[in-house]
Amino acid sequence: MEQKKKFRLIATIAIVLPAMVALYTYLQPLVNYFTYQLLPLKQETHLGEAINFFFYDTIKIVILLFLISSLMGLVNAYFPVERLRVFLTTKKMFGLQYFFASFFGAVTPFCSCSSIPLFIGFVQGGIPLGVTFAYLITSPLVNEVAVAMFLGLFGWKATLIYAGSGILLGMIGGYILGKFKLDKYLSDWVKQIQQNSQMEANQWDNEKTPFIDRLPAIIADGWGIVKKVLLYVIIGIAIGAAMHGYVPEDFFTEYLSEDKWYAIPLAVILAVPMYANAAGIVPVIQVFVAKGVPLGTAIAFMMAVVGLSLPEATLIKKVMQWKLIGIFFGTITIFIIILGYLFNWII
Repeated sequence: MEQKKKFRLIATIAIVLPAMVALYTYLQPLVNYFTYQLLPLKQETHLGEAINFFFYDTIKIVILLFLISSLMGLVNAYFPVERLRVFLTTKKMFGLQYFFASFFGAVTPFCSCSSIPLFIGFVQGGIPLGVTFAYLITSPLVNEVAVAMFLGLFGWKATLIYAGSGILLGMIGGYILGKFKLDKYLSDWVKQIQQNSQMEANQWDNEKTPFIDRLPAIIADGWGIVKKVLLYVIIGIAIGAAMHGYVPEDFFTEYLSEDKWYAIPLAVILAVPMYANAAGIVPVIQVFVAKGVPLGTAIAFMMAVVGLSLPEATLIKKVMQWKLIGIFFGTITIFIIILGYLFNWII
């Protein structure tokens, strides 16, 4: 790469990267100012809340998509993913690979939509699909912020059950889905990414290309993924914003407050159109429990909101065919319902 181009690239990264981090850090106040000061919208109105939610989550997820996609491109360029793939597929790990993937999903602070780039990165690196699913299932369900909030609101016993069951759900779900041999139901776009990744990996192995020369391609690939999924992100967040702004909490508590046998399946069904991350839905769960909803039913609702949302389905449509989405959602739905009944029995 010419010296002048290298300098411009470094200067651009030095300006853009801190700017994106700063924007992400102060995004909520900026969106609040834009929504409630520059636009003629009131904070307590349904439309105001929906518009605020839409702008905040759209910008946040686009930033995360780009940063994570670029990071995974960097990892794929330098990390010996092929060795990891061989290790996971040839060594007798007795299921520990599913635990590691699920635990990694629990400690990474991503919602369902922003988990997709890592999912693509794992598939791109040749990680077995079942192990990848273990990550994808757990990542939105459990994170450290939600665990801390859960501990403060419901105590250590409920928190331990919530976090442990989220990891267990990822492990079992990933194992079962892995046994179905579902790679053929990945989208053509992801299959093409896999092929290109292998070609690029061979190229990088054969050529000792300096990092600064690889960087433009890595960034371009990261931005390419953002452009490919941007429409799905906008559609998904728009659905979530409408639900967030216009569906009152009393709508759910009215039907879930009674201890009826169908309360948990109904909670899961009602949760699917919603969209929120685990930390954002915990205060709502507190309201549910305070109004008489059993904690197990409330946790099942929370898991369905963050792990089975329609916005997530619109986004993962870019990486999976509809049949695979149906199998994925169906498996997780069954497990969440079972866990809900188990929670109500234990707690």
